[in-house]
Parts: sequence; C-alpha cells; structure tokens
Amino acid sequence: MDPLRTLWETFFDWDSMREALPEMITVGLPNTLLLAVSAALLGSVLGMLLAVAGISRTRWLRWPARVYTDVFRGLPAAATILLIGVGLAPFGMQVWGPNPYPLGILALSLIAAAYIGEIFRSGIQSVEATQLEGARALGFSWAEAMRVVIIPQGVRRVLPAWVNQLIALIKDSSLVYFLGLVASQRELFRIGQDYAATTGNESALLLAGLFYLVLTVPLTHVVNAIDARLRHGRPVAQPTDEIDDADLALPGAAGRSGR
Repeated sequence: MDPLRTLWETFFDWDSMREALPEMITVGLPNTLLLAVSAALLGSVLGMLLAVAGISRTRWLRWPARVYTDVFRGLPAAATILLIGVGLAPFGMQVWGPNPYPLGILALSLIAAAYIGEIFRSGIQSVEATQLEGARALGFSWAEAMRVVIIPQGVRRVLPAWVNQLIALIKDSSLVYFLGLVASQRELFRIGQDYAATTGNESALLLAGLFYLVLTVPLTHVVNAIDARLRHGRPVAQPTDEIDDADLALPGAAGRSGR
C-alpha cells in the first residue's frame, strides 16, 4: 500500500490544490485562453490560405505551401516556439517591449496553421467536382465558387478534425513558458509548476490538468453536437393533434358517395 499512499499524497493533496486554485482562476485561466484563442484565430486564417494555395494550379503557390506544411509539422513545437520567441526577441523588444505573448502567439499560430491547412485542404478536396462545375455553369468565377460553394462544404466536413487541432493548441499553449513569464503572465501549467517547485508536491500540476479537461471536454461535445446537426438537420416534430376524418377524405369523395 505504500506506493498507493505515496501517489495519493503526491498528486491529491487538497490543501495544495486549494492554495493554487485562486491564482489559477484569476491569472492562469485568462492567460491560457488568451494564448489559445488568439493562436486559433490566426492559425485558422493562415491555415485556410495554405489550404487554398495547396490546391492551386499555380506551382509557385502550391510548392511553398507544401514546404511550409512539411517544415512546421516536422519540427517539435518547443523548437518552433524557441526559434520564434528567442530568435525574434530583439525585434519584439523594439516593437512591444519585454512581453513574450505576441511572439508566443505567433509561434503557436504558425504551428497550428500547418495542421489546420492540411485539415481544410482535405475537406475542400473531398467536395465533389460536380459542385464546382455546377457553380461555374451558374456564372460564378472560380474564386466565387470556392468561397460560396466549395469551402463552406469542405469546412463543415472536417469540423471535428479542426476542433481536435484546437484542443491540441490549448495544451500546446503551456509551452510558452519557455520564453520566460513574469508572475502576471503565467498560464495554467506554469502556475502549477511554480507551486509544485515551492511545496514539493505535484497536486497543483494535477489541478492544472483538470483545468485543461474543463476547457477541452465540453468543447468536444459541443462541436460533435453541431456536426450532427449539420449532417442530419433539425429533427422534425411529429404532429400530436388528432386528424379529423374529413381531413383524410380524398377530393371528390363526397361527390362519388352521393351518386
């Protein structure tokens, strides 16, 4: 029983969790959401541009998009964050001062764009070619057909995969601590690390993990519900009122009965 007791005391110390909870709510949670939401928005926009460039017939658009995707999907996320956050730090100091968040958001966005671009590209290419041909026959240009007809259908088809990548992005936001954060800039994982280092107990890290679960699990179920709604449509309510026999009578039935 000693290993189980050690495990319980190391990760389930309620006093340590209670001590870290206020700071995680007031500091860690807002900073994590700021990093994740900002990177998700920018990464989705860049990813859509990569997807459109990746299916372009123009080689000078298609090949750079392919190289970008291969590079940023192949590099470890920590290496990319350090490359952007440390390599561009002198430029960042001149523009916005010693705040690592803009470069951290940029690094997370570049990573997310490589994955989201492939997700969007696969969704766009899964749309039947006849959809594009029909739109062109109706007078749409290629760009208009892609924007109005093809891209909305493609994004709808890959909605769960896109959300999975956003969930991964929420967790990757914890890597921004590599760039050095002051007390007011710490996100959930960094606060958990600091409390673990101070108290010698890992319960604050487990609490940070629970916060990530609270953020990601509801998001998954909400998007699954939206995806099901888009696929199957709104359920049609069955009529409950009784139908009169007169409503079921066929036209002309009264005339035939009177003959």
